[in-house]
Amino acid sequence: MGVIFGGRSVEHDVSIVTAHQVMAQLEDDHDVVPIYVTREGRWLTAPGLNDLEVYKADRAAEVGEACVLPAGSAQTGLMIPGGRLRGGRTIRLDVVIPAIHGTNGEDGTLQGTLELAQIPYAGAGVVGSAVGFDKIAMKRAFEAVGLLTVPHVLVDAFRYDADPGRALDEIEREIGYPTFVKPARAGSSVGIEKATDRASLERALDVARRYDFRILVERSMEGCVEINCSVIGGPRRQPRVSVCEQPVAWEEFLTFSNKYIRGAKDGGGKQQGMAGQDRKIPAPISDALTKQVQDNAIKAFAAVDAAGVARIDAFLNEETGETWVMEINTVPGSFAFYLWEASGLSFRDLLSELIDIALETHRARSELLVTFDSGMLQANTGSGSKAHG
Repeated sequence: MGVIFGGRSVEHDVSIVTAHQVMAQLEDDHDVVPIYVTREGRWLTAPGLNDLEVYKADRAAEVGEACVLPAGSAQTGLMIPGGRLRGGRTIRLDVVIPAIHGTNGEDGTLQGTLELAQIPYAGAGVVGSAVGFDKIAMKRAFEAVGLLTVPHVLVDAFRYDADPGRALDEIEREIGYPTFVKPARAGSSVGIEKATDRASLERALDVARRYDFRILVERSMEGCVEINCSVIGGPRRQPRVSVCEQPVAWEEFLTFSNKYIRGAKDGGGKQQGMAGQDRKIPAPISDALTKQVQDNAIKAFAAVDAAGVARIDAFLNEETGETWVMEINTVPGSFAFYLWEASGLSFRDLLSELIDIALETHRARSELLVTFDSGMLQANTGSGSKAHG
């Protein structure tokens, strides 16, 4: 089985850590094939790429050999081109776990590549990944099924350049301060800034537009607490939900360093990522509010057509009992293994279930019709016939 990681993404380093966490859980029971995508987009594979020291020393290009993932190949796997001294070969992949965070990995593009190659893969499909990654499309999907979302304004960077005053006036009128400014398509807190006045709002918009030309401006949910939970599901499976957590942030919001550097190693030096953050599990809220958050999470999971596992983040006003769905984090944005461990499912068993769902999903897709005999070519035999528009 393959684990694909790295990639042309601002979250490249996070992806390497995620992949090595996954491979550490799988290597005892599976023949793991590391597939590393460089920052320039080259695909490399070799057993030696399952070693974090290789990346710390910037030696991946020396250790790995070039490979490609051909579309529609008779043999579903990685093709390693041959040279003058030896012929090419194919490494079969029964299933793949995508571990590329962010652009070109979490946004549906890698999922589409794997579908063209006819290889089963863990997590959401093309649509679920793309919608789950685009914060604007995600909110539209949530709202379509009646879920409350955090009040927000969409800013088009090109229109903002042409008339910044108009966009700033709209944000102040519709959202007010404080507010959070986010690239619509980015993760791990990259490009996110908090604005408390017009000057800091302008600075935040300038930062966000470096990562995307669609920018989301959200109201800061003052007086609310963040409550998260995870959902597992797939074709022909009833989705089930994990326990809830309440992250305990030591600052106003979790920056990239908060999530992945500060406090991110256990006593043995193992990288823990989000699992290393301070949190209360289970969340100290009532049973009724817990159920409300969990029910909303299942609706959000279905709304974007997610599969495998995802973490859904929400806000809760304990005084009024109101809840808002903030976002969904699909694989590999979140495996949420710490939530499932608290729910009685180990990380290794979680990955095994994700592999089972991947294979089930692939079988379900293979049962769908992808050809249709229209008779159009036989009917259009004249040399002067025009193409149908």
